[in-house]
Amino acid sequence: MGLIYNIGIHLAHFGLKCAAPFNKKIKSGVKGRSRTFKTLQEALKPSDKTLWFHCASLGEYEQGLPVFKVLREHYKSHKIVLSFFSPSGYEIRKNSPIADLVVYLPLDSRANAKNFLDKINPELTVFVKYDIWPNFLNELKSRKLRAILISASFRTNQSFFKFYGKQLHEALFAFEHIFTQNEGSKKLLESIHYKKVTISGDTRFDRVSSQLEIDNTLDFIATFKQDKLCIVAGSTWPEDESLLINFINSETSKDVKYIIAPHNIKSNQIKNIQEKLNVESILFSEKDNKPVESAQVFIIDTIGILSKIYNYAEIAYVGGAIGNTGLHNTLEPAVFGVPIIIGNHHEKFPEAQEMIDNNGLFSISNQSELDAVLTELIQNADKRLEAGKNNSNYIKKNRGAVTTIIKYLEL
Repeated sequence: MGLIYNIGIHLAHFGLKCAAPFNKKIKSGVKGRSRTFKTLQEALKPSDKTLWFHCASLGEYEQGLPVFKVLREHYKSHKIVLSFFSPSGYEIRKNSPIADLVVYLPLDSRANAKNFLDKINPELTVFVKYDIWPNFLNELKSRKLRAILISASFRTNQSFFKFYGKQLHEALFAFEHIFTQNEGSKKLLESIHYKKVTISGDTRFDRVSSQLEIDNTLDFIATFKQDKLCIVAGSTWPEDESLLINFINSETSKDVKYIIAPHNIKSNQIKNIQEKLNVESILFSEKDNKPVESAQVFIIDTIGILSKIYNYAEIAYVGGAIGNTGLHNTLEPAVFGVPIIIGNHHEKFPEAQEMIDNNGLFSISNQSELDAVLTELIQNADKRLEAGKNNSNYIKKNRGAVTTIIKYLEL
């Protein structure tokens, strides 16, 4: 790997250590990475057979989970090492039942790559989407260890496809096969002469489809909703919440209930939402001590239940795209057959545009547009049901990525 890249990795390591005392998330990552090799040393024996799953963060974990589950079932005698780069992924899934041990991925230095692979020596490695770390991948390749990349999604502006990205795109050749989400990603790989590509689609469709196979009942949500129309706003940021609060405060009808599940559940953020609302609200943390049915807005100040809450929605709003934080998962509500509203910054999310073209998703850029779309969906039941059905059919049409990947692995 290039000298400049490796110097950059060492500078990044130094910079993160300097920044750690001032940033909780960075501190968690630095501290967690410092424990990785000790964790591996204590948990693994040289005789252990292993698999290695790597995800950048929580979203990629959820994306890879359908494949991980099949591999977990097939390789029952193997120990599975699950690594995350982001603290948000690690902290939420550090006790994942899919793995025998969960660790932070060390920074991508040559020494770390050699040390890491010396300890785990995986029979199969699965990376998800596009978290590409050249030193780790080149070390896998030099040891002739099997590795695949699943649900890969590439864009023309990424370094892999620029004149200065030759060293990065060469790392992709460590994968014996890459499964892409779409034709565009396949063509980009072929433009750098990578040929072992299959368009499998996005494993998230399989992941969200499995949500329908479990019990999504939440009694406290049913009690809150009663028989009224319910709008669920999931993974919202302040920009989203400002628009939603303005709409809620301007509406006089009590026949609509609202559930807001903020991305940031820190107490000051939750308090800020409550203070701006002119209608009665209740928090998830208060539900056992206050009557939920009298509130018009239910604020979810916890994590882990949003995918079930969408089951109670007639209309969903998915946050992240009205600002620049990145659109959250629109497939989670789509599987329940509900129309979806998002912001207008969704260029990096091809499924959003496909759902717009399919008349199941509506993109807004300001207050007046949100007000217009929400009002129409509330008042026009036929349009609401048709849009929801379009989303449900879209999910069904795009399932099957897991089958394609597992078939290749000949399990």
